[in-house]
Amino acid sequence: MIAASPIDILLVEDSPGDVELVRQGLTRSRLLNSLHVVQDGVEAMDFLHHRGDFEDVPRPALILLDINLPRKNGHEVLRELRSDEHLRPIPVVILTTSDHERDILKAYEEHANAYVQKPLNATEFIDAVRGIEGFWFSLVRLPPETA
Repeated sequence: MIAASPIDILLVEDSPGDVELVRQGLTRSRLLNSLHVVQDGVEAMDFLHHRGDFEDVPRPALILLDINLPRKNGHEVLRELRSDEHLRPIPVVILTTSDHERDILKAYEEHANAYVQKPLNATEFIDAVRGIEGFWFSLVRLPPETA
């Protein structure tokens, strides 16, 4: 089913190359989406709390979160998200290069909804993004927006 209005996705990613691959993956989708990009954890929390330059941004239906970020890392962002009752329902997919077991375990302990290691091959990376989007917006029933 194709959504009638764009689905807002927040990508928290500091690598311009990875941002471009995510854009390509989402562009090839059958779903309408609107990708919002911030480059670090501080900007992510400002976006989600509508602070500063992010006063009029929409609430994302999904967050794609890298772990290795400047200023505030992905684990810190995830803990902050999960401690906020208004942000807690937003699904968070960790999308990172890390394959360290401690990062995977920590992400799930912090209540990430999924952990996806970024493929090194560009085509596989784009396919992974399309798979994430298809799963979260075609198969999964998301909670209604509460804030």
